Amino acid sequence: MLLDQTHYRRTLLIVAVAVVIVFILWNVPQLDTLLYPFRLFVTYVHEAGHGLAALLTGGRFLRFEIYANGAGQAITAGGSRALILPAGYLGAALFGAVLFYLVNRLRHTQVIAFILGLLLVALSLAFGHSSVTALLVGIAFGAILIGLAYKANRTINALVLNVLAILTGLNAVLDVVFLVSNSQVGMGNLRNDAAAFSAEIFPLVPAAVWALVWVVLAVFMLGLAVWYAVVRPLRRAIQG
Repeated sequence: MLLDQTHYRRTLLIVAVAVVIVFILWNVPQLDTLLYPFRLFVTYVHEAGHGLAALLTGGRFLRFEIYANGAGQAITAGGSRALILPAGYLGAALFGAVLFYLVNRLRHTQVIAFILGLLLVALSLAFGHSSVTALLVGIAFGAILIGLAYKANRTINALVLNVLAILTGLNAVLDVVFLVSNSQVGMGNLRNDAAAFSAEIFPLVPAAVWALVWVVLAVFMLGLAVWYAVVRPLRRAIQG
């Protein structure tokens, strides 16, 4: 029991350090250059979410593109638009939540880093081949994670993966919050996902309402991950 308490307290400490790192990255303007690759990574996960939702609903994931300004688009064919459109923001939130849960519930962080790195490289080569930025983001992050899996200890891997999970999950929430008050924002002729969802799926419900629903779902997923990965196990270890 003492071993469990020690493990979960160490986990809580790693999470706390990751949160501090994320807070500093977001609030120190001089670190914007360092934060930039992570913004591209969030877009990468967002667009991959659209594509994977297309595959899971019987459609095709043709390719995805990421632009230097942080925007992106996924090119899909067929599938359920009702699930594909919200899968960008909600997919990024789900990615952050699942990664956070796995890293802090399982002790094999090197294995998680290695598998995630392989998946990023494979996804980039399969669907990001038409975008230099998508290729660079996916392969660079994938290579770094694979390298950490081989060279760094469990604690370093846990810290890096937690930072990645928190940044991706919270960025997904903040991006959807932005949509609530900017529901018509897009890139050129491309509408954002909430506006497209409102126009194509439920025209009677404003885009801002759907964005708000997505915010609630994203926060709920992240909250569940924190509860089941850290808070609940720590409480049980202390009480037991």
